[in-house]
Amino acid sequence: MDAPATTAPAFKVNHFLPYAAVFSADVRQTLRSWIYRLWAFLSVAAVAGYLLYRFGAKNVGGIIQPAPELIHDLITWIVWGSITLIIVLTASAISGERETFRDAVLCRGISRTQYFLGKWHSRLMIVLTTYFALTFATALAAIMLLHNETLSIEGCFAAVAVVTAILIMIVTCSVTVSALSNTTVVAITLVWMALYGVGFLLSLLPNEYPSPDRALQNLPHILRGDINWHSISRIVSGALSVSLFMAVVGIFGFARKDV
Repeated sequence: MDAPATTAPAFKVNHFLPYAAVFSADVRQTLRSWIYRLWAFLSVAAVAGYLLYRFGAKNVGGIIQPAPELIHDLITWIVWGSITLIIVLTASAISGERETFRDAVLCRGISRTQYFLGKWHSRLMIVLTTYFALTFATALAAIMLLHNETLSIEGCFAAVAVVTAILIMIVTCSVTVSALSNTTVVAITLVWMALYGVGFLLSLLPNEYPSPDRALQNLPHILRGDINWHSISRIVSGALSVSLFMAVVGIFGFARKDV
């Protein structure tokens, strides 16, 4: 009598694993890159040098700078001084790894959407985590060294939301252009020219139109608690809308691009 046929056990496919593999691998690779370490070192050095300068001016000359102006100067320097390095760090996410991408998609069963999302989310997490850590350490050091407590908690959260939305837009645009470009140099050039060009054009519009430059200039008032929630919501929603649109363009454009 023939033995009954045995059926092979059914394995459930976890579609999250390819995304998680790309995400974790890119986080490790980015943290070891010299561009990220240079950006972190220069940011920490600039913040530490400026805080020591203000601390010396307070103790020697009695010159005390209000905390909102101090935090505004530091955040502005961090953002504008770091944009180029952030663009280099994020615009090379996909365009700089064409050979790795071919191997991952053709041989390891990772879809292009999973690959794009893993790269995008990893670079976004690294940039925002570094920014949050640096901002928190800067504010804490400023309060401890200068003993100037004129900051509003609500204003601090509003200021962080504004800068976070701007950084999300920059990272998303950079990763999208990286996915659609063939070389890293082209991606960096396009993102740099587009961001600075659009920012300059927005700064020429009347004051009722939100722009990243005006948002950064208004940070001292926001940090004091003088918050225009309508203007902040327009800036944040506009930056997030642009980020979502660029992410969709990147996903569909990357899915149809030749390997």
